[in-house]
Amino acid sequence: MITIEQRAEFRKHFRNNIQSRLVTDRIIKGIVFGCVALAIIPLGSILLEVIRNGAPVLSIDFLTQPPGAVGSDQPGGIGPAIQGTLLLIGMSSLVGVPIGVLGGIFLSEYGNNRFGHAIRFFNDVLAEFPTIVIGLFAFVVIVLTLGYFSIIAGMFALSIIMLPIITRTTEESLKLVPVTYREAGYALGIKRWTVIFRILLTSAKSGLITGIMLSVARIGGETAPLIFTILGSSDFFTGFDQPMDALPLRIWRLSLLPYDTATAQGWGAALILILIVLSLNIGMRYLFLRKRGGGGRFRITTGG
Repeated sequence: MITIEQRAEFRKHFRNNIQSRLVTDRIIKGIVFGCVALAIIPLGSILLEVIRNGAPVLSIDFLTQPPGAVGSDQPGGIGPAIQGTLLLIGMSSLVGVPIGVLGGIFLSEYGNNRFGHAIRFFNDVLAEFPTIVIGLFAFVVIVLTLGYFSIIAGMFALSIIMLPIITRTTEESLKLVPVTYREAGYALGIKRWTVIFRILLTSAKSGLITGIMLSVARIGGETAPLIFTILGSSDFFTGFDQPMDALPLRIWRLSLLPYDTATAQGWGAALILILIVLSLNIGMRYLFLRKRGGGGRFRITTGG
């Protein structure tokens, strides 16, 4: 039998335990919110600075016209740079995304062996590689081989930069899918590749899209590889075997000029680059991660 004194002591101990946990919870929440604020403050200050300096130069001519003469009263615009950035992101994604996703699938579903461990190791090493080294590699392999700077060389370099990010995020996203999903598919007699592509990828869709957007944001702001591959141009797209301009390359070149108009255009180009990456993120999430059906859940189709 538990005495009245023991019950009172137990209640007192229980209340003290609950209060200490609540205090610890508030402290941890305060630390987390403080870290979030420390991360948001510099990000917000950068965005405000870019908007404050870049917004005044935005106009239709600035967005559609080619660059003008250096130091003249008609500095022109960044039309070719916008076109080149969109082409590079699109072409690099067409190559990097499928290869990266397939690589992540292999590491997640078939890579629990020495060969998989080796690929995983080299993939992590590639993710930490300086991008200027990748640009030099693309210069040697593509530019020197073909004999000219081109958007193909830029696409090759940026695709390599995308691969380790997409591969790693795809692998980790698939590993988070419960093993019961796989077992249920196998129990129904569904082939393994069908389980992977119709069930696992659908369930891990959010992580896949996040990894793809991270890689797009990474290549969208790269400058060093483009110096060795596409070189830069003041003209709009004229062919896959010709040099091309891009926003990071244009921002870098404008920053080297000792003119106020060039500096202002650099801020405007930086703002446009941010808006492009932000628009791609929002558009991809709306198209692939929007909620369907009732109850606010994602619809998962496993096929017949």
